[in-house]
Amino acid sequence: MEHTETLTRYIANFVDELVKSGLTEVVISPGSRSTPLAMTMAEHPKMNQWIIIDERSAAFFALGMAKQNKRPVALLCTSGTAAANYFPAIVEAHYSRVPLVILTADRPHELRDVGAPQAIEQIKLYGDYVKWFNEMALPEGNPKMLDYVRSKAARAVHMAKEGNSGPVHLNFPLREPLIPDFSLEGLWGKQIEQNYYPTLDGAKRIHPEQVHELLEKLQRKQKGLIVCGPQTNDDFPEAVTRLGSVLQLPILADPLSGVRSGQHQKDHIIEGYDAFLRHKKIREQLKPDFIIRFGAMPVAKTYRFYVEEHKDAEQFVVEENAGYREPAGNATEFIYADAKLFCEDLVRIAKGVSFDSSWLHEWQDMNQIAKKQLTADSRGNALTEGDAVSCLLDVLPDNSNLYVGNSMAIRDLDTFFMTTDKNVRVLANRGANGIDGMVSSGLGAAANGKHITLLLGDLSFFHDLNGLLAAKHYNLAVTILLINNNGGGIFSFLPQVNDKKHFEALFGTPIDIDFQQAITMYGGTYRNATNESELKNALDSSYNNKGLSVIEVKTDREANAVWHRDRWQAIETEILKR
Repeated sequence: MEHTETLTRYIANFVDELVKSGLTEVVISPGSRSTPLAMTMAEHPKMNQWIIIDERSAAFFALGMAKQNKRPVALLCTSGTAAANYFPAIVEAHYSRVPLVILTADRPHELRDVGAPQAIEQIKLYGDYVKWFNEMALPEGNPKMLDYVRSKAARAVHMAKEGNSGPVHLNFPLREPLIPDFSLEGLWGKQIEQNYYPTLDGAKRIHPEQVHELLEKLQRKQKGLIVCGPQTNDDFPEAVTRLGSVLQLPILADPLSGVRSGQHQKDHIIEGYDAFLRHKKIREQLKPDFIIRFGAMPVAKTYRFYVEEHKDAEQFVVEENAGYREPAGNATEFIYADAKLFCEDLVRIAKGVSFDSSWLHEWQDMNQIAKKQLTADSRGNALTEGDAVSCLLDVLPDNSNLYVGNSMAIRDLDTFFMTTDKNVRVLANRGANGIDGMVSSGLGAAANGKHITLLLGDLSFFHDLNGLLAAKHYNLAVTILLINNNGGGIFSFLPQVNDKKHFEALFGTPIDIDFQQAITMYGGTYRNATNESELKNALDSSYNNKGLSVIEVKTDREANAVWHRDRWQAIETEILKR
């Protein structure tokens, strides 16, 4: 079998097995050495291709798509530094547990470490940030090697999904010529529906005796908390709010938990905890006996302060799969089980069991004070950053998808996202918490055809302006609410703000950019909103626009910091004088 046929059959069997294993989306960064894979993926009738030129944007686009669809997405690039540009998104995928299958083309072995162009060390390039790495064999076309290449494709998809999802990396050494021959008979190999490594994976739950033992431990206590951190189980909110109702416990709900929105009961949900846990006296008053936490650590740093100051509280962390997400360093009992099933199992045996009702009422009272102060009108028609987020949440349609950036954007959402009966799915890159790649992540989430709203600050927007090309190229339906405080607003709340000599240059970092010109360049619609009415009208209009809409709200960093501190002080004063 000559080279071109060998290459074609080897790559075609690999691509076909990806599809049979359930992977049907690939994000391609164009290049030469990856030609066999790129062309074969474009040729396969069941593989969808997304061409994103900038590799860093491409990787975050794939990340957003995989996060939205909850399925693995492939990412393909040529050899050399193209692969290195994937690194930030791979780090994020690792920490936020997002399934990606990274395919890097490489020079063959004889062209490595000899000064050949676009030849860098790609073996285990991403280190421990991938769950599995495999250096693929050079293409061969005999039956044994076609089975080999199928086995690697099936294993890659399985490994990306298995347990805690995450990225995997396959490196393909390829010799020239690189153009496949799609006229070959039986191009896609074995014509069977089943993939090479079919797997059955059951739901995870602890034994009934363990559930009884846990309830016995809890019954010795009186003041308990249920904490819902970032998680992705759509069935969880109904189950956990039912548990809170049965046990009569407060539920601290992170904005990324899915618990603040939807049709489930919300009487026990505490969404304003970040505002009142800022105050040490209040944290001391709210001393818990035990905490049951679901998912990752909440966004709010004040919650971390709270648990660090109450290390003697018995803590239980419920995760579906193994892991140690406990940055406070407290002694913790880990419970590895499906969160929904765990809640249902506990409810089943806990009827008639409840805890100190005055404890629940105290949290509810403080929550109402925080919500009242945070939503009070104080500036007339002038828009604060909190006002902008509140307006967005008012206008956001039911069954919406909201992708939120890091730094101030996620913190403002945490503060102003009050409970609602609307279904709002909130996504964010809270693995490594970086501000890079946010535009591309949001656009990747929009690739399935659903309208995505992206809440960003100006530095996050600037970091990924290249990502806007995908919106133009694929006419993606995206609304971006751009809150522009001309710099790093988060630093106005940190100790660095007190260094007046170096603050602006090193931390404030104003960029003084007219974003309208960039948005127009990428074919987007731009509007500037200066008051609540303009903002709501612009948002409403954007949801009837199938393309890119950017609505900019310009705010003042210093005034925003003062506004927040005034509200926090008012909350503390009202709570402590009760």
